[in-house]
Amino acid sequence: MLLEFRVKNFRSIRDEQVLSLVASVDKTLASTNVADTGLKAPGRVVRAAAVYGPNASGKSNLLLALGFMRALVAESATVIQLGQTFNVQPFRLDTKFSTQPTEFEVTFVEEGVRYQYGFSLTPQRIVDEWLLVYRARKPQQWFSRTLNTKSGAATYEFSSHLTGPRKLWQDSTRPNALFLSTAAQLNSELLRPVFTWIVEKISHIPAGQSPLLEFTNKWLKDAAGKQSIRDFLLSADISISDIVAVPRKGISQHITFSAPGEPPKVSHVEQEMLMPQFVHETKRGSAKFELHDESMGTQRLYLLAGPVLEVLRNGRTLIVDELDSSLHTLLVRRLIGMFQNLKLNPHGAQLIFSTHDTSLLDQTLFRRDQIWFTEKDTSQATRLYPLSDFSPRNKEALERGYLAGRYGAVPFFDGAEMAPVEE
Repeated sequence: MLLEFRVKNFRSIRDEQVLSLVASVDKTLASTNVADTGLKAPGRVVRAAAVYGPNASGKSNLLLALGFMRALVAESATVIQLGQTFNVQPFRLDTKFSTQPTEFEVTFVEEGVRYQYGFSLTPQRIVDEWLLVYRARKPQQWFSRTLNTKSGAATYEFSSHLTGPRKLWQDSTRPNALFLSTAAQLNSELLRPVFTWIVEKISHIPAGQSPLLEFTNKWLKDAAGKQSIRDFLLSADISISDIVAVPRKGISQHITFSAPGEPPKVSHVEQEMLMPQFVHETKRGSAKFELHDESMGTQRLYLLAGPVLEVLRNGRTLIVDELDSSLHTLLVRRLIGMFQNLKLNPHGAQLIFSTHDTSLLDQTLFRRDQIWFTEKDTSQATRLYPLSDFSPRNKEALERGYLAGRYGAVPFFDGAEMAPVEE
């Protein structure tokens, strides 16, 4: 389970911003919207978090930062080559920060153990890296890595708790690779769970992008998987009575990431694959429709079905920028409700998303510690803060208050009228 994410000096984010999923002591909706961590402290996390804010306020950058961190952990030891630079962008509107490292840190729980892992980097190299493990009340710092600015070499410190060929892992870590990733690739049994959680338990869907069709199509390979997709669509009140899996020759898209933050390389391979056909029935007859014949909303819902079901089944964290894109507000509520349903989400999966749908600002859907806002200050730097900072009343109309500017994070207009378009 994700507890907390910190980011500093990344794109529009200048000062350190913290997104916390640790639940407050509030008992509102505790039986549905909160999951137990298995720890004494923190004992509970929220199952979903929504991020609001005006356009260009930094919502996407916040979610992109977590996706960037995941990609770097996944690829720094294997895909990135010696001397290759990172496509990381610091805050550029302040000369003090434009040359400073960018920093990420994630805190999570896996198998009853709390981990706190982070690193800082410039486009050329990793500057700092650290891992704290909470097997008891006091943290154990398993390793730390610090750049010696005079020698240009990294200085490592290891705890006795981290066993294994540490010197081999250290010597094998390139300046532009993470020690965690390198050690995990070299079969560190203790660091592998940390690497695996970050790489496999975080799924990021950026704005303007849809999950690959193959992510959902693979569920059509067996009867149980096909039934799960069918039930997913039917539960959203889509007028589909059945799904038929039809083998077709088609072009499969393969994506290879060359480096975190850089455009991926896309290749296409012709192969036979299962494609969905959707059965619609009326009293006067029935027909089968291809995916492209369905509405944009149905297409997006189908593409989301595979990732959502995968995340729920394995207790992962799904990050979706602009979740409400092409989806009716009631469908968005349904997706959120799946994460806040103990029967559908028994393994503590979490959903983090950005949205402009103010109708979701509803205290029957969200607790106050599940709603976050982004806005920019006078220096154009993103600030992230929770609704709970305002201590709204239990029955306060959150949507009305937000649109009235009570919580900030709304666009402001100067009152000037646009000049008429000349003919």
